[in-house]
Amino acid sequence: MNPTFLIAKKRDGGELSEGQIADLVRGYVSGEVPDYQMAAFAMAVCCRGMTIAETAALTEQMLHSGITLDWPDSPAPKVDKHSTGGIGDKVSLPLAPMLACCDLRVPMISGRGLGATGGTLDKLESIPGFRTDLSLEKMRNVVNQVGCVITSASAELAPADKKLYALRDVTATVESIPLITASIMSKKLSEGLDALVLDVKHGSGAFMKRLDDAQALARSLVDTGKRMGVPTVALITDMNQPLGRLCGNGVEVDESVAALEGSGPDDLMEVTLALGAELLTLAGVAADTEAARKRLQQTIDDGSAHEKFRQMVAAQGGDLDAPRQVAPTHEVPAPHAGWVTSIDTQALGRAIIELGGGRRQQGDRLDLTVGLQMRVRLGDPIDQGQPLALLFASPKKANAAKTMVADAVKIASEPIALPRLIVEKVV
Repeated sequence: MNPTFLIAKKRDGGELSEGQIADLVRGYVSGEVPDYQMAAFAMAVCCRGMTIAETAALTEQMLHSGITLDWPDSPAPKVDKHSTGGIGDKVSLPLAPMLACCDLRVPMISGRGLGATGGTLDKLESIPGFRTDLSLEKMRNVVNQVGCVITSASAELAPADKKLYALRDVTATVESIPLITASIMSKKLSEGLDALVLDVKHGSGAFMKRLDDAQALARSLVDTGKRMGVPTVALITDMNQPLGRLCGNGVEVDESVAALEGSGPDDLMEVTLALGAELLTLAGVAADTEAARKRLQQTIDDGSAHEKFRQMVAAQGGDLDAPRQVAPTHEVPAPHAGWVTSIDTQALGRAIIELGGGRRQQGDRLDLTVGLQMRVRLGDPIDQGQPLALLFASPKKANAAKTMVADAVKIASEPIALPRLIVEKVV
C-alpha cells in the first residue's frame, strides 16, 4: 500500500475500496502510516466526502482495530443510545435504568464534555465514589448483574478512533460527516449491540447548528448502522434551548434523579421516552412505540427505574444518598419586559465553562458544584427584573457568567412560534 496514492485518489474525488481503507487504518494503528499522512487523508475526506460504502468500510476497520464485546451469558437484547451532544442533555442517566427494567441490557459507553456541551461521565462523577473507568470484565459483570452500566471506553475498544480523533481535533477536520459517523459508530458497535438509537441535535446549542446538516449526519449514521447489520434509528431533536432546566454536572444528576422519581421536566421526559420507545420496538420487546412508551412510563410510576439507577450507581462504587454539593445561587434578572424569542444555548455552555464546570483544555479539573437553572423558556412572557436564570457559582466567578447568560437570552416585544422538540425520525 502506498498511502500517498490513496490520499491523492480521495483528494481528486475517487472512491476507495474496502481493502484500501483497511490497509490505511491498519497502517495508521501500527505506526506505518505517520500522523502527517493520516492528517492529509482526513482533510481530503473533509473536502471530498465519502460514499455510504466507504463510510461503512472506515467504520468497520476502526471497529475491528480493537476487540468487540460479546455477551454469552446475557441472552437479553443489548441496546444503546448516542446523542451528538447539547446543553442540559442528561437523557442517558434516566434512560439506561428505564431500559434495563424493560428486559434489555445497556452497555453504555459514554464520554466527557466536548466544547460547550457537558459529558455524561463528568456528571456521574459528581456522585461520591462513582467510577467511570471500569475494566471490560467489570463492565460485563455490572451489565449481567444490574442490566445497565455507564462507563468510559476501554483502550481495547476501537483504538483507531481514539488515535484519529486526537488528530482530527488539531487539524480542523472534526466537522466531516463521514469521519463523525465512523467515530461514533465504531465505538457504539464495539459494544456488541442488537439495536441502536441516535439523538441528533440541531440548533444554537448543538454541534450541528443547521437542520440540513443534522439531517445529513442522521442519514449517514443510520445507513452505516444498518449496513453493518445493527437495526438503527435516529431522532432529530431541537437544541435551541437547554433540555430540562438544570445545566451543569452535579445539578444535572439531581434533575435526572427527579425524573426517575416522576417529577422530571416535560421536555426531558418527552425525549427520553421517545428514544427509549424506538429501542424497545427495534429490539422486539414492544409491538409499537405507543406500547413501548407505556412500558417505559411504568418503570417511573412504580419506582423500578429509580431503584435500578441506585443499583447501577452502587455497582460502580457510588453512593446516591451522599450529599452532592451545589455552589451558592445568584439571580440573573431580565433587563426589560417582553417575550423570550431566542436563547444562544452554546453561550450558556460557555458560561458554565467560565464558572469552572467545563474544560478550557484537556486535563482541567472540573468544579462539579457549579451550573445554572433556566427560569424561562422560548416564548415565555417576562417582566423587567424577573429572573432569567439562577447561577450556581462562587461569588468571585458569578459576575462574568451573569453577563454571559443575560446576553444569551433575547427579549423582544412580540412572541414567537415555538420550535418542535422532536423534528423528525430517520430510518
